[in-house]
Amino acid sequence: NAAERGVRGIALGRKSWLFCGSDRGGERAAVMYSLIVTAKMNDIDPQAWLADLLARIAEHPVHRLDELLPWNWRDRNKQVDQAA
Repeated sequence: NAAERGVRGIALGRKSWLFCGSDRGGERAAVMYSLIVTAKMNDIDPQAWLADLLARIAEHPVHRLDELLPWNWRDRNKQVDQAA
């Protein structure tokens, strides 16, 4: 059942993805889908994570990009919540 629920979103969007506009549009949709699923697998709200990521990435040092990964972002937010 868990596997079927995990694949359900892909199956429901299959017809919509035929109309991505181009191959590059399809690749971008696949990248976004993988980011969203990765966040979900790490028990993170994908919308909150992506919003924070997009807000911070321009000023974030390149050598510390691993801090923005979902599993590290969760740990950082727990520390911020505990401090507050």
